[in-house]
Amino acid sequence: MITRIVLALDGSPEAGCALPVAKELALALGAPVTVVHVREMMIAPVVGGVTRRIDGPAIEASVKSDAESLLAAGIDADLRIVASTYAGGPAHEIADVAREVDAGLIVAGVHGHGVIKGLLVGSVAHRLPYVAGCPVLTVPLPPASSDGEGG
Repeated sequence: MITRIVLALDGSPEAGCALPVAKELALALGAPVTVVHVREMMIAPVVGGVTRRIDGPAIEASVKSDAESLLAAGIDADLRIVASTYAGGPAHEIADVAREVDAGLIVAGVHGHGVIKGLLVGSVAHRLPYVAGCPVLTVPLPPASSDGEGG
């Protein structure tokens, strides 16, 4: 039974496609949502490491706004920002939060890498089903329309 949903967001358009799906599921099921954003850190000579992305604050602001949109829709939602130095990518941290909050489903966007590229550059969506203790729903980008614009 899905009594809580974990929504993985990284500020990308691909992850943003998962937001309306998670919102619709949460409203239909009456399930709260825990939004998880993993702030990837590099091991550096400074204590605590440094963020890998220079646009980290803007991404976190976007993720916070997405979490607030769930609250505005009447969904019980909370936000977890997890700092990680794990070299295997954020999938493990997302799965850990899902276990911690006893989630019945993880929803994540797909960046659209093929299997080979996903393995080479790392893909959270490819890794999550193998490390999560609950089902994972991956949401692709919508297909492009015939005029070359996204649909």
